[in-house]
Amino acid sequence: MDDPGDKYSLPTYGDSANLLSPVSDIPHVIHLLTQSAPSTQRATIEKYFTPSASFTHPFCRTGSFEGSRWLIWCIYRWYKIMSPRIEINVDGIAYDEKNLTLYINIHQVFRIWVIPYFNAPVSFVSVLKLVHYPPLPAQRSYSTSFNPNDPENDSLNKSTSTGKPLYFIQSQNDLYQVNEFFKFFSQFGILSGLLLLWQFVATALCIAGSTVFWPISWVEQNVIGGNKEKSIADAVRG
Repeated sequence: MDDPGDKYSLPTYGDSANLLSPVSDIPHVIHLLTQSAPSTQRATIEKYFTPSASFTHPFCRTGSFEGSRWLIWCIYRWYKIMSPRIEINVDGIAYDEKNLTLYINIHQVFRIWVIPYFNAPVSFVSVLKLVHYPPLPAQRSYSTSFNPNDPENDSLNKSTSTGKPLYFIQSQNDLYQVNEFFKFFSQFGILSGLLLLWQFVATALCIAGSTVFWPISWVEQNVIGGNKEKSIADAVRG
């Protein structure tokens, strides 16, 4: 099997060297982070993440401070050491342009090479908060801590020569449903199966509760009016 780093490599500096179009560019960035050689992986983080970027995951978090990007590199490096061959696909992307936020639906098969036959096929949503350079008025606070033209960010200098606005990742937050998270701990889906059973039991309890306590809904509908102008206690007092 070929090294994924041969397939997913950094683009040549120029118009496509950084995030010019977040929706179309981000799938390639994800493959670079998860399926490339160590040197390419590190260069990708230094290119697309701000120096104070943060990373949040059910297993770990970095916080945000000057230099926190180095912690993100350590996390991704350990991720690849544990699972050198990652199968990952981007299923869908939603972009909130007003708030500069990407919502990315991802599924991957995570394998740990020291544990035979272990694999965790999981789906999750990765939420990426972006910053715009030059900074937009609402982001002026970033301009003092992050400047692609700073000598320390030399890998970014060449990409700003076109004068086009660029986007950089300020934070990454990976969100997992509980049943997906359990797949990392349980082979053959045992814990996920038990959780699925509990979820159906909880649904049955919701049905029972809504049936037994229907008078509360009647009061809310007919006395309170379904709004928060007064409480049930106020309604009882008249």
